Amino acid sequence: MARDQDTRHRLVTTFQRRIANPLTRRLPGQMLIETTGRVSGQPRRTPVGGRRIGDTFWLVSEFGLKSQYVRNIRASPDVRVRIRGRWYHGVAHLVPQDDARARLRELPFFNSAAVRALGDELLTIRVDLA
Repeated sequence: MARDQDTRHRLVTTFQRRIANPLTRRLPGQMLIETTGRVSGQPRRTPVGGRRIGDTFWLVSEFGLKSQYVRNIRASPDVRVRIRGRWYHGVAHLVPQDDARARLRELPFFNSAAVRALGDELLTIRVDLA
């Protein structure tokens, strides 16, 4: 089982990193989270699906602590989020006690369906926007 999850994780992240993310990052309406690379110190932009509720942006990582952008958040929680073409500064918080599956029901449908279908270690992330 763990071996199957590792293989799926490798396949999905390779596809995202090399094909999907470079294309979707360019779409003006695509939401992005910008973290600081924990090794390089360079900005890293990752397409995400989430929803702003007041001064908070919510999203769910499909691979939890294995996701590179989550590892970057753990090293430096100061992030930027692009919502509807506008950048917002914020502080990201990992919320493992949140019910990520229930949270996905509150987030955009298509992204949530993909996260549910492909993910194996769902993790809620809350970004407090400045």
